[in-house]
Amino acid sequence: MSQVFDIDAQEAALKRQAELALEHARQHGATACELSAAVSQGLEVDVRFGEVETLELARDQGFGITVYVGQRKGNASTSDASERSIRETVEKAIDIARFTGEDTHAGLADIERMATDFPDLEVHHPWALDPDEAADLAARCERAGLAVEGISNSEGAHLSTGEGVTLYANSHGFMGTQRGSRHSLSCVLIARDDAGMQRDMDYSSTRHPFLLRSPEDIGHRAAERTLARLGALKAPSGTMPVVFAPSMAKGLIGHFLSAIAGGALYRESSFLCDRLGESLFPEWFSLGERPRIKGAMSSAAFDGEGVATQDNDFVKQGRLSSYMLSSYSARRLGLKSTGNAGGARNVRIDAPLIDYDALIGGIDHGIIVTELMGQGINTVTGDYSRGASGFLIRNGVVAGPIEEFTVAGNLSGMFASLAGLGDDLDTRGSIHTGSWRVDGMTVTG
Repeated sequence: MSQVFDIDAQEAALKRQAELALEHARQHGATACELSAAVSQGLEVDVRFGEVETLELARDQGFGITVYVGQRKGNASTSDASERSIRETVEKAIDIARFTGEDTHAGLADIERMATDFPDLEVHHPWALDPDEAADLAARCERAGLAVEGISNSEGAHLSTGEGVTLYANSHGFMGTQRGSRHSLSCVLIARDDAGMQRDMDYSSTRHPFLLRSPEDIGHRAAERTLARLGALKAPSGTMPVVFAPSMAKGLIGHFLSAIAGGALYRESSFLCDRLGESLFPEWFSLGERPRIKGAMSSAAFDGEGVATQDNDFVKQGRLSSYMLSSYSARRLGLKSTGNAGGARNVRIDAPLIDYDALIGGIDHGIIVTELMGQGINTVTGDYSRGASGFLIRNGVVAGPIEEFTVAGNLSGMFASLAGLGDDLDTRGSIHTGSWRVDGMTVTG
């Protein structure tokens, strides 16, 4: 980058600020205190038709403090890391705590759950990229897409690269930091025919810059995806198998994780309340998190409360085997933290994978969903209804693009009706999965 980001110095500064905040909280009557802080620097560039439209070099920092005065809790935050600002933020948090109601479940995570080992998870791989190089990579990506016959327009290519360090500390004496980097390159293209205009995109995102797919590959794939949508027809209506493309299947996993999160459970706003141990998926399906995979997108040695992360199996042989709990939600439910303050990390599926062509080959009449619109999910009942676009399947082969239809069902029934997982794995992001075939869904064209 054009500006030096001394991550050693930034980490040392965060530790000094944390020590100052913890001591100041103790001196002002806090019975416990926890804080999180982060500082990062990133470069982003947008290129359209070979010209740089936006170029941004940003440095961000934040400092959030939570104090406890007995069972009363207060928090405050600041983006100013000066000693004066940190002291004032601590004092504001304490003032807030003194006026809040008591909560018998409030407090730090149990001290015996604090992480004690901090392995190198290989998630920090900075990219010494200057703005001209970044713009050139984005331009190459877009140029490759525009060169494909049939592509008529572009919304541009976007490159983002950044690194930073985060810290969590509390008055148990715990202090942990983690460095990280993230890099991505994407392209959005447009094509037009007599039936109208279509757009689509492709992207690559990794911790290590040299694991990014080539700009040309991303541009070509964005063009292929866009052209495949031309000539879209209306979808048929009826009850039929639906194949959710990997990026859409990730959303189904996200709905499941939201439903087993402690906050939804203790508020009784989840369709999976009191269903621990029940069969939700087919027996061949297991799902869990692996938070310490080296180089993975969400790897961490500790969660947002300093609790040591561990492998968790949320679904084991089809049965709901664990909820996803922070210390607070666990206390509300009379359970123990699963180390999930901040969510699940590196979600992986353990199930037999089916060749993608075979996955759709057994479908006489069905659809593939490649895009979903709207927010038609009722987390209390599990009812699911989303606008969609994708492709028609006839006699086991893709018969052409379709659009402006709705897929509907209930998440409990959809999970139980999972008929197969494709081998077309999408390994971008924290959730890895292939396509999902879900039988018996309602499609309205």
